[in-house]
Amino acid sequence: MGEPNDSAAVAAAWAELTATARRTAEEGLVVGTSGNVSVRVGDLVLVTPTGVPYDRLGPDDTVAVDLTGHQVTGTLRPTSELPMHLAVYRNTDALAVVHTHAVHATAVSTLVTELPPVHYMTATLGGPVQVAPYALYGTEELARNMLRALEGRTGCLLRNHGTITYGTTLSQAYDRTAQLEWMCRLWLAASSVPGRTPSLLSAADLDRAAEQFRGYGQR
Repeated sequence: MGEPNDSAAVAAAWAELTATARRTAEEGLVVGTSGNVSVRVGDLVLVTPTGVPYDRLGPDDTVAVDLTGHQVTGTLRPTSELPMHLAVYRNTDALAVVHTHAVHATAVSTLVTELPPVHYMTATLGGPVQVAPYALYGTEELARNMLRALEGRTGCLLRNHGTITYGTTLSQAYDRTAQLEWMCRLWLAASSVPGRTPSLLSAADLDRAAEQFRGYGQR
């Protein structure tokens, strides 16, 4: 993504960040100003501001903090969920984070402690998706709960709250969020059939899928 003082890299990252944030709203993963997106550029973390509709954000609205949370760019206040984003960057190899209030995923977070593995795409997130215990939004407690649920995973559910996923690019983090929402919707649909219980994949099934994914796509 470039060096921390590379203004061109920061500008490009901010443009991609705002486009990704708008996409979460356009595709129904958030409502209003809920949810947030961030991307790391060197030692800077660019992040959506709190309480500002995404379609109003332009190049002059760039918000950036350092890894301690100290704001170094912009006058708009960073998202209230900044502790979660920073915790991900400090403890993983993430370069991008997407947090949403996707409706099916949030519904699942109220029902189980782990999303049952109903589809092999579970393997793309590192295994069965865990649900972080509830804590007030914007708190260090929520960030700690999230980190425990993310162990060995690239995404988790937040109880009575939503989702968080990360990746090495914004597109990867977003795709993981969309995939997680789809799997939650799938499980809810399958488990709602009276008298029927969805078949689940075994750990061995998921391991084989994960191995297959390592060679997936264009060379």
